[in-house]
Amino acid sequence: MKKILLLCLGLIFAIGAQAQFPGMGGGQKASVTGRITATIIDSLTKQPVDYATVSLAKVKDGKAVNGGVTDEKGKIVLQNVAADEYKLSIGFIGYKSKTVIVKTTLAKPDNNLGTVILSPTSNVLNEVTVEGKKAIIENKIDRMVYNAEADATNAGGDATDVMRKVPMLSVDVNGNVQLRGGAVRVLINGKPSGTMANSVADALKMLPAEQIKSVEVITSPSAKYDAEGSGGIINIITKKSNAQGVSGSVNTSVGTRQNNGSFNLTAKTNRLSVNAALGGSYAYPQNSRVSFLNETAGTTTFQDGFSKWARPGYNGSFGVDYDINAYNNISSTIKYNHFSNGGPGEANININGLALQNISDMDMGFNNMDWNVDYKRTSKKVGEEFSVSGQLSQGRNTTDFSNILRTAGVPDIITANDNVGKNNEYTLQTDYILPINKKTTLETGLKGIARNIASDYTQAAQDFDYNQNVASAYGVIGFDLTKKIKFKGGLRAEYTDISGVFANSLPIKNDYFNLFPSAIVSQTLKDNKTTLKLSYNRRVQRPSLFYLNPFRNESNQFSVSEGNPNLDPEISDNYEFGYSTFIKGSIINASVFYRRTGDVIESAIQPITENGVDKVLTTFINVGTAETFGLNVFGSYNPMPKWTLMTNIGLNTYQVSNEFTGVNTPTFLNYNWFLRSATTFNKGLSLEFFGVLNSPRRTFQGKTDAMVFYGAAIKKEIMKKKGSIGLNTLNPFNRDLHIKTVNTTANTFQSTNIYYPLRSFGVNFSYSFGKLKFTEKKKVKNDDIKQGEQQGGGQMGGMGSGK
Repeated sequence: MKKILLLCLGLIFAIGAQAQFPGMGGGQKASVTGRITATIIDSLTKQPVDYATVSLAKVKDGKAVNGGVTDEKGKIVLQNVAADEYKLSIGFIGYKSKTVIVKTTLAKPDNNLGTVILSPTSNVLNEVTVEGKKAIIENKIDRMVYNAEADATNAGGDATDVMRKVPMLSVDVNGNVQLRGGAVRVLINGKPSGTMANSVADALKMLPAEQIKSVEVITSPSAKYDAEGSGGIINIITKKSNAQGVSGSVNTSVGTRQNNGSFNLTAKTNRLSVNAALGGSYAYPQNSRVSFLNETAGTTTFQDGFSKWARPGYNGSFGVDYDINAYNNISSTIKYNHFSNGGPGEANININGLALQNISDMDMGFNNMDWNVDYKRTSKKVGEEFSVSGQLSQGRNTTDFSNILRTAGVPDIITANDNVGKNNEYTLQTDYILPINKKTTLETGLKGIARNIASDYTQAAQDFDYNQNVASAYGVIGFDLTKKIKFKGGLRAEYTDISGVFANSLPIKNDYFNLFPSAIVSQTLKDNKTTLKLSYNRRVQRPSLFYLNPFRNESNQFSVSEGNPNLDPEISDNYEFGYSTFIKGSIINASVFYRRTGDVIESAIQPITENGVDKVLTTFINVGTAETFGLNVFGSYNPMPKWTLMTNIGLNTYQVSNEFTGVNTPTFLNYNWFLRSATTFNKGLSLEFFGVLNSPRRTFQGKTDAMVFYGAAIKKEIMKKKGSIGLNTLNPFNRDLHIKTVNTTANTFQSTNIYYPLRSFGVNFSYSFGKLKFTEKKKVKNDDIKQGEQQGGGQMGGMGSGK
């Protein structure tokens, strides 16, 4: 892999030498240029005006030289502006046009206009009351965006609670996320986190809901993205600021289930920006009842008990961003996460009439550090960009458990074990964007990833060492076929080399080369409100440490679990047709899709006998080939100006051609439904309700019961709208969420009943200071490994007792 990384590095500098900016031609040095910045707000609501059109023209001859649209915060940044005097023109439907005179000089090339106010036209003022609230859902050509910060019911929860409300996603009781019934790759701020490399379910519990700005659901990723995620990609955008001076925010939630706190601070002067964030969470330990029934050839084992687990965690980050000049930017961010999950438990056990008692203690810890360094170079040519990014990610996961098995008249049997899992990743990538003309853009890039996964046991003879190296290259071209029809297509090539050893004797060796094409065609109809989309892409799911680690988890001595180091990756082909429209303020988004996935990875049970004791082993296997047909419909409607109703309905089939048993599963229908009602009142008061229904979840061996979640929140803006205070509740009429899972084979029956303490009540407070302006930076994105479903082999690794 070192040779691969050196090759990528050489190619990066070769491209950099050719891509001399500006002009691509001969290294001609550019004259000094600067940038013009402004934030557009509504004169009545003082809220930002997004998607306002801004154009820049010279005063002396009226020639247009630059332009764009404001972002969701009403901000516009016009780069590469030569020293001169300009007219900045601003316009948007329903507002009076406005012109501002702007002057830049060689001595002062940058000009920050601050806040520019637009006034609504009189006819608009007579017809509607402008609230200026951010839409909960935004529909874009290749993704749907859920703006979590605009949803008051999220306060006091974690990222798992947020995911349950995102259109097209389904989340089971353990926190496992699927996108339209398929596996998904989760990114944070457009890049991977080592925390996700082991278990997505546990990683999501580390992130308080108050730190999440929005969630992007990308169903049709282009070849520019790593090919990971058979269902698509989820990108979680966290709250951060980048403003001149000092700005930040404080959020805290106190409740009966979980307590969260976070603090964000940004300081910026001239071209230097520094950002720091701290966050913490603590879930109270509560009794979670768990009962198991295992039936094998000659043994019936029944267990009924409880666990009382707590979940403390904290995270922090520090970032520096510096604009060297108008063309060059360098930034670096370091993040650290710590999370633990565990506690004591007891269970009464009956094995063919023999009564026993088990006293257990479990502790699982998750620690991860991510460090990114990014360099970006732009040019006078609008949209041209060259970047180099590097990432170092180090993760450490620990699992310690002990059991005391007591039987009348027999000495106690004590068992204990511990395991340290290590996941180190080293990544180098480069990307280049070249606008060939106004209608055509070319994107290319190279990437190398070196991974080392290790599992250290108490007994060194069982150690596991696994190396996975990936080299990739891509090319994407986008152009307008007509004024209404746009096309974007590309090809990604990935080579994977795998080597390792298990128990000092079992060698692991594999390598494979894959091509991943992607294409998307979109058409805007004559009304400019309706869009049709047709897309295709190929995706991969490589198994991560969670699936590969052969560590034997015996925290439940009669139902043990372990990973499988010989898993093959999943490969899927995805086809989608989408329709979206706006009708008198209402939104309708619908899509139908087909997905074919080979070598599907699922958990599987099988009977084993150890030391004369019959047990059930849970591991992972490549089941076979799955074909999925699906439909998703999202709608938003305003019965009244201040009342919004929103719903999302997802349907998909489950059917696997089972290569493990040689028998195909029947075709099952999965569904999920989300409903939300939000009402605003005078003086900054708002009230929201939501409900989520997930259908039973099928696997080739079993079924998990349906789940229902519901909640409400009321919020009041205070301190001149810089702060808010609110109350929220989740499942107020039921303390526990009862979930039953049944798995069967020819020789084994297993039934699991878990009662999660889900009911909660909480109080939350937030306060923002300074003037917030958000920016986005290009980061490394490792999107190529299948992440774990839950930690602990089915033991309370999901919501646990504190959920």
